[in-house]
Amino acid sequence: MEKKTEAEMPKTVNSLEALQAKIASMKEAQKIFASYTQEQVDKIFFAAAMAANKERIPLAKLAVAETGMGIVEDKVIKNHYAAEYTYNAYKRVKTCGVVEEDKSFGIKKIAEPVGIVGAVIPTTNPTSTAIFKCLICLKTRNAILISPHPRAKRSTIEAARIILEAAVKAGAPEGIIGWVEEPTIELSNELMRSVDVILATGGPGMVKAAYSSGKPAIGVGPGNTPVIMDSTCDIPTAVYSVIHSKTFDNGMICASEQSVTAIADIYDNVKKEFVKRGCHVLSSEELDKVRKIILTDAGTVNPKIVGQPASVIAEMAGVTVEKNTKILIGEVSSVDVSEPFAHEKLSPVLALYKAEDFDTALDMADQLVKDGGYGHTAALYIHPSQTEKMEKHADRMKACRILINTPSAQGGIGDLYNFKLAPSLTLGCGSYGGNSVSENVGVKHLLNTKTVAERRENMLWFRVPEKVYFKKGCLPVALDELKNVYGKKKAFLVTDTFLYKNGHTKPITDKLDEMGIPYSCFFDVTPDPTLQCAQRGLAQLKAFEPDVIIALGGGSSMDAAKIMWLMYEHPECDFEDLAMDFMDIRKRVYTFPKMGEKAMMVSIPTSSGTGSEVTPFAIITDEVTGTKWPIADYELLPNMAIIDADFMMTQPKGLTSASGIDALTHALEAYASIMATDYTDGVALKAVKLIFDYLPAAYEKGAADPVAREKMANASTLAGMAFANAFLGICHSMAHKLGAYHHLPHGVANALLIELVMRYNADPAPVKMGTFSQYPYPHAKERYCEIARFIGIQGKDEDEVFENFLKAIAELKEKVGIKKTIKDYGIEEKAYLETLDEMVENAFNDQCTGANPRYPLMSEMKDLYLKAYYGE
Repeated sequence: MEKKTEAEMPKTVNSLEALQAKIASMKEAQKIFASYTQEQVDKIFFAAAMAANKERIPLAKLAVAETGMGIVEDKVIKNHYAAEYTYNAYKRVKTCGVVEEDKSFGIKKIAEPVGIVGAVIPTTNPTSTAIFKCLICLKTRNAILISPHPRAKRSTIEAARIILEAAVKAGAPEGIIGWVEEPTIELSNELMRSVDVILATGGPGMVKAAYSSGKPAIGVGPGNTPVIMDSTCDIPTAVYSVIHSKTFDNGMICASEQSVTAIADIYDNVKKEFVKRGCHVLSSEELDKVRKIILTDAGTVNPKIVGQPASVIAEMAGVTVEKNTKILIGEVSSVDVSEPFAHEKLSPVLALYKAEDFDTALDMADQLVKDGGYGHTAALYIHPSQTEKMEKHADRMKACRILINTPSAQGGIGDLYNFKLAPSLTLGCGSYGGNSVSENVGVKHLLNTKTVAERRENMLWFRVPEKVYFKKGCLPVALDELKNVYGKKKAFLVTDTFLYKNGHTKPITDKLDEMGIPYSCFFDVTPDPTLQCAQRGLAQLKAFEPDVIIALGGGSSMDAAKIMWLMYEHPECDFEDLAMDFMDIRKRVYTFPKMGEKAMMVSIPTSSGTGSEVTPFAIITDEVTGTKWPIADYELLPNMAIIDADFMMTQPKGLTSASGIDALTHALEAYASIMATDYTDGVALKAVKLIFDYLPAAYEKGAADPVAREKMANASTLAGMAFANAFLGICHSMAHKLGAYHHLPHGVANALLIELVMRYNADPAPVKMGTFSQYPYPHAKERYCEIARFIGIQGKDEDEVFENFLKAIAELKEKVGIKKTIKDYGIEEKAYLETLDEMVENAFNDQCTGANPRYPLMSEMKDLYLKAYYGE
């Protein structure tokens, strides 16, 4: 190893002024280094690793000579490992510029250096740790300023100097690696205050100082690795693995074993194997002597025994052993901190415990980890078939490295006895050990990662039932498929008492009879169906065990049928979970269960308004608590919808009116929704056009105008398809609560609010806008005007078109008998105002609110409720 003359050595850093000057010059060097390309960095990284590797033997000799600790040959391996394994692990890792990119999601990650790394190097591994830290800093374009241990400063600085010279020769800036020649507490503290990140390896006091410095710190905790030898382990392999690890560099790697707990039935054989392999089991008298020298009066490991051979430690204690003794073993029983053998010893001194069974061994190992090596490493020797015990061990051990059948010193540092544990000489202990990292420290911990996230729009969808049959009189043909296509054997019909008693179920049951499909009918559905109603239907449903459920009626029958279907398929479901609100249905917290495993769902509407036959929504109420559960998920989408206007001919005027305006509101809110798409726009526009053209005639003439009835049936289903995919807005949020608190029909509630909501949404500068990536800016007014022009409403500008549209909606409502205000429906002012605040909060929390183009404040919703009550 070529030595430098005094004149050639860098200026000595032995004062605060010199240190500050050094840091200033290193900052300039690091700024230059930060501009290097990956190719330049990799060239420097390679040269530095090669230089360190070539000097591994002289550096090992220097470390042992200076510190008086460890074994030269083992330190050669450590140095070799630090250079070769670090290089191999990161040679292809991107650490400069763009390191990751996903153009489809518009994400780009850019790596940048952290700046100057302050590296504290321990006396136990003075050269290998310096090599490791210098290399990962060079790979990440960081400068590194080293504070060596006072008792290992020459060897640490020499390792750093070798790497610096090689790096500069390969193109690195001068002074990118620096060190403190005469380390003191004052200089160490100043170093920690002045650098950008501290990379601390060493004793607890030093690590605590690093974390207390006020700078980001990556520090590691002490190890007190407990080993369990299970009854099923291969004893010779287990014992020699411990010897191999514990004697490596005289036990100075912090992951090395500090205790072995053997199960009682193999304990004697384990002890014999240790003795056979050259270890010395201390007698009772010898045990007490060794106890006295393990710890200092302060309770820390005695530095005089650290890294010393077993025979030297025995001599210190006044115990005579063979010179080539590998390990001093103390048979002890206590795992309490009062037992010196229960501590980290950083030397070939080992505690040996006996446990009656595996669970007792776990208790003992758990205590040893908690008292002295929280978060570091734990080891288990066991037959590979004992997976349950392995899981139990991993669950109990509060350690960040859990090693199975592995020498823990070599296993813990990674990549020697395992190949996905990052090679490192700085082993994080996580929050268990008061550390910021819980893994083996590597290059990723010395990078700042900037993420460039471009705006992207969500993938969207248009989901409708697999089959949608429509045309007056289509029912028999559609139902044929139950037998001829799907091979269904038993049908369950869900409807209400009125439809059942007035023969509306007969066309269905006649067709089922014709096909030879047995059926059962539940006809006790009530308006705003209750959970109790659904449970009664479920009992009948489960007793009959159908493979197809047919819902006949309006929204109530279809909601009840969907809920019965859900409980039939998944009786374990909890309605509070099912009703959990979501911002994006694809990202909801609760995963909706798969439907259709037992039965398919067929929906047949008898009114022209809800669109429930093609939507994934259902509402159920608990009549005991009054809780309303709105359930929404595409798993609830019926498999088949049959829109046969024959079922709608005799709708009364009130139902025609309310359901017609409900369908209009569905289309208007879906079109203005922040989730509207080209696919939903088309059906929404057509629905609005059909409603304006045919609702008055359907209302006035009823069955006398079958064309109007059929067109309104189509309009309702089209509007349902639109809002099933684009969702709704606050008109529905507020209407839901208005109906719940004051028993207004849902369609009427929507009708009383829709123009107020449209005017509210049309504000070009709202207080808040709905949040969805495809919705770029508030433009609800433009959207409403698009609908207006589609149905033939014109004006000289957007404002006039919009006002004319509102006027047309008001006129349509008047034609079908909708009153002007909530007050006009006989709802008392006092009762209304008493419920107002609660209605507002619940409406704000309604699932429909999130898709509204203008995100509402509760005060704004309250104002809308008041205007709807009194009239503007």
